[in-house]
Amino acid sequence: MRIFKAKVFSRDARKAAIKDAGLCDAATEMDKGQVDDLGGNVWKKRLNKNMHRAIVILCPRRFWLFAYLFAKKDRGNIDDDELAAFKKLAKDLAKSDDAAVAILVKNGDFLEICK
Repeated sequence: MRIFKAKVFSRDARKAAIKDAGLCDAATEMDKGQVDDLGGNVWKKRLNKNMHRAIVILCPRRFWLFAYLFAKKDRGNIDDDELAAFKKLAKDLAKSDDAAVAILVKNGDFLEICK
């Protein structure tokens, strides 16, 4: 399965010193079920020795997208409106085809970090 990070996630991960290799390791853990299901193909993964949380969108059998990053010390979780927006994004991505994903990669909106 392919692993992507959103452009804004990439910026925030760089500031938090979270490397792509660590995200690939986290993706392996997610495949093993070590992730919190928020419903609607939206998941929460602990990163960086439990200092940060990532909101990750799953497009089943296709890819994971690291969409949003926040520090545990700054907030405990996302709010209901944010969760609804991530669920809508997950639903929209599930409808997209590989050509649409390729355009997102080409435009720099998605950055592929590992397969």
